[in-house]
Amino acid sequence: MTITESSAADVVRERCNEVWDDIVPVLHDYIAIPNVSVDFDADWREHGFMQQAVDLISGWCRDRPIDGLTVEVVDLPERTPVILMEIPASGDAGSDADTVLLYGHLDKQPEMEGWRDGLGPWTPVLEGDRLYGRGGADDGYSAFASLTAIEAAQAAGLSHARCVVLIEASEESGSIDLPAYVDHLADRIGSPSLVVCLDSGCIDYDRMWVTTSLRGMVAGVLSIDIVRDGLHSGDASGMVPSTFRIARQLLDRVEDSSTGETLLPELIVDIPSGRLAEAEATAAEIGAIADHYPFVDGAGPSTDDPAEQLLARTWRATLSVVGADGLPPTERAGNVLRPSTSLKLSFRLPPTADPLAAREAITAALEADPPYGARVSFHDVDAAPGWNAPATAPWLATALDDASTSAFGSAARTFGEGGSIPFMGMLGEKFPDAQFVVTGVLGPDANAHGPNEYLHVPTGRRLTMAVAHILDAHARR
Repeated sequence: MTITESSAADVVRERCNEVWDDIVPVLHDYIAIPNVSVDFDADWREHGFMQQAVDLISGWCRDRPIDGLTVEVVDLPERTPVILMEIPASGDAGSDADTVLLYGHLDKQPEMEGWRDGLGPWTPVLEGDRLYGRGGADDGYSAFASLTAIEAAQAAGLSHARCVVLIEASEESGSIDLPAYVDHLADRIGSPSLVVCLDSGCIDYDRMWVTTSLRGMVAGVLSIDIVRDGLHSGDASGMVPSTFRIARQLLDRVEDSSTGETLLPELIVDIPSGRLAEAEATAAEIGAIADHYPFVDGAGPSTDDPAEQLLARTWRATLSVVGADGLPPTERAGNVLRPSTSLKLSFRLPPTADPLAAREAITAALEADPPYGARVSFHDVDAAPGWNAPATAPWLATALDDASTSAFGSAARTFGEGGSIPFMGMLGEKFPDAQFVVTGVLGPDANAHGPNEYLHVPTGRRLTMAVAHILDAHARR
C-alpha cells in the first residue's frame, strides 16, 4: 500500500506519540542520575554517573527498530565519552552520498538552590505536561527525539539521507572535549549538508521555533588578594582596602554598573540589519518576552521595549557574576576584613564577536594597574564562539513552515537565542555550506540551569514529528 502524504503525517504522529510514551519513563531514570558536567565534577569518571547516563541512553537507542542503525560509545583517553550513531539512507529519495548530522548532549548543570517543595534536580516529577528535573529538556531528550524522528520517517515511508547522531558529554563545560572527537570522527561524520541541533529554546509552545543566532562566551575567575590574613574590621578598615571594593573598581572597567552596558570595544558588534528586522517582527507578534520572568513585586526588566528585549539577550554583550569565594554565609560572617575575594565572571558575547580577542581584552582590563598594588588575576578562563546562521535556503524555509504546521498547527518562527552552543560555532566554520536547524523545547519558564527546570512533554513530541518531516524534505530538495 502506498502511504499518501496525509496518511504519512498520521503515521509520523502516531509513531512519535507511541515512542514518546516509552521515552518519558526512561527520562525519569535519566533525570535521577547526577551526571553534572566535568567543570563541576573533576572526579566524574570515578563517580561513574556520566557512564550511567551513557549506558542508559545508548542502551535504549540500540533497541530501536531502525534499519541499519549502529550505536557506538567512543571514549578517547582523558575525555568525556560521546555516543555516535549512524543510520544509512532510507526511502526513494534518500542518499548515502549526503549526510544529516543530529546533535545533542547528555551532561548536566549542577543542582542550584531554590527548587520548590516536592521537586529537586535528581527527583523526576511529572505534573501534567511538565517533567521536572535537571537535564530532561537540557538536553537529555535529544538522543531519544533524534532517533524517534528517524524511526517515524521510516515507518511512514518518508525518506532521509544518511544520518549521524552525535551526543556529547561536555557541552555544559563549553564542549571542551568535542573538538577532539570532531577530528577523530571526521571520516564518519563526513560533510553534512544539514545540521539539526535540539539543544536550544522556544518563545512559546505553539509552533516550532528556529534559532538563528547564539551568543559566545568568556568565563573566568577574578581573584583579588590584599593581605595574608583576615583582620579585625574595626582595627584595619580605612587603612587596608576591602577586596570587595577593589573588585567593584575592576568590574567598573568592563561594565557600566548603571546601565549594564559592556565597555570594551572587543565585546561590541554591529547588529546585522536582517537580525534587527527579525527582532522587530518577532516582537510585534509575541510582545514583551521578559514578562514571564519571576520578578519580585515592584521589579521589572532593564527595558520595556519588546524588540530591544530580544536584542539585549542575543546581540549585546553582558556580564553576570555567577559565583564567589571568600564570602562567608551571612549568619557566620564576623567583623573581619577579609584577605581575598574571588568572583566567577560570565561574559556573554554577541554572535559575531571574536571570543579570543574578547578574552584578551577582558584579561588586560582587569589585571592592569591593580588598585593599591593588590594581587589581581583573571584565571581559569574559557572562551567559546557564538554563531550566526547562514541564509536559509528556500527549500528549508518551506520545510520548516510545513513541518511546524503539520506538528504544531502553526508555521515556524525564528529568533536569536541568548545562550551558547559552542559546537554550532565549530560546525559553522567547518561546514560553511551546511544548513542549520537549531531548535529545542526550553520554553519561557522551563528555567534551564536553574531550579524547577522542566521539559514540556507535548513540545518534545511535536518537535520530534517536525524533525521527521524536515529529514524527508531535505532528502527531496
